Amino acid sequence: MFSFLRQSGRTSTLFQVALLIAVIAVADWRVDADVPLGFLYLLPIVLASNLLSRIQIAALAAGCMMLAEAFDSYAWTLQFGIPRDVLYFSAFCGMGLFVYEVVENRRRSARHLQEVEKEFQARHDAEEQLKVLIKSSPIGIFTVNADGIILLANEASHKLFSAVLDSLPGRSIRNYLPSLMNVPALRTGQQSFRTVMQCRGHREDGEAFIADVWFSTYATSAGPRLAAVVIDSSEEFRDREEAGLHQLLMASRILVGAVSHEVRNVCGAIAVVHENLSRSGTLVRNKDFEALGTLVLALERIASMELRQTTNQAISVDLQAFLEELKIVIQPELRAEEIEIDWQLETNLPAVWADRQSLMQVFLNLIKNSERSLESERQRKISIHVRTEEQRVLISVVDTGCGVKNPELLFRPFQERARATGLGLYLSRALMRSFRGDLRYQPSEQGAIFIVELAPVINSPMDAYGKEDPAFAGR
Repeated sequence: MFSFLRQSGRTSTLFQVALLIAVIAVADWRVDADVPLGFLYLLPIVLASNLLSRIQIAALAAGCMMLAEAFDSYAWTLQFGIPRDVLYFSAFCGMGLFVYEVVENRRRSARHLQEVEKEFQARHDAEEQLKVLIKSSPIGIFTVNADGIILLANEASHKLFSAVLDSLPGRSIRNYLPSLMNVPALRTGQQSFRTVMQCRGHREDGEAFIADVWFSTYATSAGPRLAAVVIDSSEEFRDREEAGLHQLLMASRILVGAVSHEVRNVCGAIAVVHENLSRSGTLVRNKDFEALGTLVLALERIASMELRQTTNQAISVDLQAFLEELKIVIQPELRAEEIEIDWQLETNLPAVWADRQSLMQVFLNLIKNSERSLESERQRKISIHVRTEEQRVLISVVDTGCGVKNPELLFRPFQERARATGLGLYLSRALMRSFRGDLRYQPSEQGAIFIVELAPVINSPMDAYGKEDPAFAGR
């Protein structure tokens, strides 16, 4: 009945309340009995409290009190009338205010429930959109707990790590990105940590790659968590290294061109002296002949000059880590060209003295040469062997290509039949010798073998600053 009255509208409800009060008043007036009917006014007050304010409820309670007193069968006296009126008013007003507060609390609860439902729906929609975004993202996204166990991972993460779909949760991130295990906030959980880093990652099959990782840590009731976004930047790394090699070759070609220009000037001078000698008819104590000898010596010195990267300072290079980076750079391209690559490495390789960028360019040049020599071959294979021998680290690059027809012409700039600039091997050897290494060719019945020699740090002729030890200056 109450719900019906509330749903019937404010005006209609108030009219019904007034009618009910009138009926109770008439009944109290007409019924002549010792039992008062004033308590019945509680019913309209309860109904009206749903629509009136506190002051209006108090006014209605006062009105009902006066009606109840007016039609009461007991005469009003000062001794008994005032307590009775106070009792009437307190009962009517207290019941009205009680109902008012109950209804008001219910309304507030309903509004709060609507807000919570609206926020829940908005949060649910946002979570659904975020799930779709993460699931369909081409970038690897995952979360791990304080022990480095993967909790969630999207499909791109499985592809990045070459893992079976839905197999990453429950595994340790140490197997794929071990550098994330060193994040301090993940171990202690005392502070949040947000940054980006580049590190080496590993796929399920053991293949290494360069990973750019954006990650942040956050605290939960179950302990610290880490959320990470990972991409494979190996291709960018390869492009950067190859671009560096190309830039070096172009700049060195200009430099060697300048040297060649000086050689041509000297040759022109020799031609003039030779012409003078041919006209004189004698060579005994001839000044022009002596000048010719001097010019020939100068020509020999210029022709024997080697380009040295005097600005490069050798530092200690972790050879094992360098070879992993080399794998990342060359393996995808060799795989695309259907060239087999064989790695034969010793364990516990020592650190070596080298310039990391220059060393990478040397190997890129050797691999590029091997690729070109394998273009028309049926057996397409490149082997890289690493061994230590007589206080030197030797890295052999062996291919099954067509070999070298004229080994004596190797390491000379601007060879006539060179397929590129003709500077690659010349500059590579110059770079190696700039940090007391070497590059040499080893004759072979099939294919070509180039050996890169490096000095280990423990037996290096260089001090900690990359300078030559005077004891080795004449080597």
